[in-house]
Amino acid sequence: MSAGGGGTTADIAEAIRFAADNGAGVINMSLGGGGESQIMKEAIDYAHGKGVVVVAAAGNAGRNAAEYPARYPHVIGVSALDPVGNKTPYSNYGAGIDLSAPGGLIQGDDQAGGILQHTINPQTGEPVFRAFQGTSMASPHVAGVAALIKSTGMNNPDQVEEVLKQSALPVKDDGLNHYGAGKLNAAEAVKLASRGKISFQDFFRWLRDNGYLNPRFWIDGGVIALWPKIIMVLGSYLLAWLLKNFFPFRWGWSLSTGLVAGSSGLFFLKGVYLFDAPQWPFRVLGSSIPELGNAVQASGALNPLFASVLVPAVLIVLLLGHAQWKWFAIGTTIGVAMFLAVSAVTAPTLMWLGEGAIARTFLVMNAFLCFALARLVLKPEVQTR
Repeated sequence: MSAGGGGTTADIAEAIRFAADNGAGVINMSLGGGGESQIMKEAIDYAHGKGVVVVAAAGNAGRNAAEYPARYPHVIGVSALDPVGNKTPYSNYGAGIDLSAPGGLIQGDDQAGGILQHTINPQTGEPVFRAFQGTSMASPHVAGVAALIKSTGMNNPDQVEEVLKQSALPVKDDGLNHYGAGKLNAAEAVKLASRGKISFQDFFRWLRDNGYLNPRFWIDGGVIALWPKIIMVLGSYLLAWLLKNFFPFRWGWSLSTGLVAGSSGLFFLKGVYLFDAPQWPFRVLGSSIPELGNAVQASGALNPLFASVLVPAVLIVLLLGHAQWKWFAIGTTIGVAMFLAVSAVTAPTLMWLGEGAIARTFLVMNAFLCFALARLVLKPEVQTR
């Protein structure tokens, strides 16, 4: 890199090869930009093949996807945490994030939240301690722990990365992948690596200690809010069964599909994460119709335009004349009614309306309107028979 902090991709790739050829065990790159490059990728693969652990900063643009080189497969991409361990507003997130580590957060003129480091005063050339913030500060933390892991005798870079991820403090509610495998945990990483290898017992202990084998992890939210979703879908079927006693109709795939789409959606897909893939398609596919209004931005607050009788009413108007698809619209209406009723009890949070009595009243009223709409549509259906 130049004195001004810049450099070419070719220069950096050459430096990676030089370090790998001259005994480096860990390479840290507190740098990013320039997009994907075959030259850089080949240099990283070369270093990885020689047993080097490569770590890089995710970038400070606050956008969904780490910058290159952090995003390459054989690089550990690091996002930044603030002084209390939360995600920072500047750190990139999403695709390419493998771990999170302290990056600091400086508020105005107060330097207390930054990462203190021994550096050089550019004006005088003298050594000085200064506080900084950025994923460039987070990445060396991970590189340092990787070096500690390698000092235990574990030389395979894939094993080192696995130890870093398995020992990290997991973050259960991380739909946008701000934290990757979790928050860097130096003590646990060294402890795990010191046992010589990653055994099944180690993996089982990690699962147990981090709550993944505890049923309450799934019940209380974890990756997905399981119990409310189960209640929503089962409740929609129960509600449809009760209506069937008064307005006999036949079950079918279109009605069942509508019940699921309106109540729970394919909610388990929200817990899926694929490397380098955008997350919003999984959130959309994993959302019920009332949740579609907040699925893309992954907000916890429901959009009242979707979490209401409005969408079911539009579907009824559009599909009522179709022999098969009208049952999808009816099933959706019943499913939405149950979703809104359960949400009014478990999570009454709406955009623009907050999470208090107004939001709860809105959800309950629209749940009742959805039920009344389904009943209204079913009644003439029976009379014509």
